[in-house]
Amino acid sequence: MSLSLSGQKVLVYGLAKSGVAALRLLCRQGASVTALDARSEEALGDVAREVKALGAALVTVPAPPGLLESQALVVVSPGVPLALPELRAAAAARVPIWGEVELAWRALTAVPLFGITGTNGKSTTTALTGELFAKGGRRTFVGGNLGRPFSEAALTPADWDALVVELSSFQLEGIQSLRLRGAAILNLTPDHIDRYASHKEYGEAKARIFQHQHDGDFAVVNADDAAVMGLATQARTPVYGFSVTGRPVVDAPRLAGLAVAKDGGFRLEFLGESYRLGNRALRGAHNAQNAMAAVLLARLGGVPADAVQAGLDSYPGLPHRLESVRVLDGVEWVNDSKATNVDSVLVALRAFRDGVWLIAGGKGKGAPYAPMVEAGRGRVKGVLTIGADSELLARAYEGQAAVHACGTLSAAVAKARELAKAGDTVLLSPACASYDQFKNFEDRGDSFKRLVGAL
Repeated sequence: MSLSLSGQKVLVYGLAKSGVAALRLLCRQGASVTALDARSEEALGDVAREVKALGAALVTVPAPPGLLESQALVVVSPGVPLALPELRAAAAARVPIWGEVELAWRALTAVPLFGITGTNGKSTTTALTGELFAKGGRRTFVGGNLGRPFSEAALTPADWDALVVELSSFQLEGIQSLRLRGAAILNLTPDHIDRYASHKEYGEAKARIFQHQHDGDFAVVNADDAAVMGLATQARTPVYGFSVTGRPVVDAPRLAGLAVAKDGGFRLEFLGESYRLGNRALRGAHNAQNAMAAVLLARLGGVPADAVQAGLDSYPGLPHRLESVRVLDGVEWVNDSKATNVDSVLVALRAFRDGVWLIAGGKGKGAPYAPMVEAGRGRVKGVLTIGADSELLARAYEGQAAVHACGTLSAAVAKARELAKAGDTVLLSPACASYDQFKNFEDRGDSFKRLVGAL
């Protein structure tokens, strides 16, 4: 490890998964650690007990005056805004403020790092990129904003050959020196309007992924996305694009190479290589984009072409995201429980041509359902409603598609079994949060899989 903080006073702000992983890493380094969180000790439960077992001090918000200014370093979890007054005061006192990913990077600088950001598709692309590197024989850590905090790579006794991480805009705000061998931006649409003053500010946070690249590194961008191409002008390394249309939205003389979607797959024009996409886990135009980005990262990162194709074929997909559960009597059952908003359902619907029985509903978020109705024309045969927003969904689909009020997921699965014919698809893509009937979207998706498995 190049990180050396033994005996130094370090404060970890925020004790979600990333903050706890940072705390463990700092304690292993021998730092004198204080943990700060907005929750009470009682609410923190097991986390509070672990903090104390590691020998760290626990403080709850509001922090005592001068606490942050007295530290040698403050490490911030992604969910903690850097604009908080106490963090600004610490920065004004010249206390370094690092995000958790910066801390992890300082411990792992000798290992090539490949990072993916964007508004949508980050998790799929990160997991797929990790699969491609693994197929190429690389001992690969996969994590970041996806599942495993980046600090776990430094805590794991493994000699990594590659690090593949999903990076949110929040995480990128906290980098100071983090350097990516390969940096990808997939797309940019309005998001996190509660944290950023403008869409431009949100985009600038994403563009920080290019900030510390230098000779030998490369960037991967969506050549069909004008906003992303604008951010790509900040890259100081060769920029490679991927395109569904084959016609980048703006003149891009800086593109060092282009991946272009073709029937049944795509082609890396600059290498003269073609790849097929027959894997159900990668269906839909959005996944063609994700796959092109992952393949560019892997091939430019040195993974052989045959290993890349093997990884595309074997990739199992992420749970609860267009997850093919079962084909029964010619009907495919698909779990897309992660689709907790209307925009996510639109992506799911576009992955199917027709014959869809849509299970939707739950605790709505106030967005209109009209775009779902429009996207489903010619695709959706009927809607099976569940949960609190059943009536609103029924109104939206009135006169547009058959609506079956089922109330519960078990009733919807039973009704879909009755209605669906060979060649149809039963798609759980709720457009709503799950909290009216389930613990979370994972619980909802797991329940769906159990119900379908029992048919």
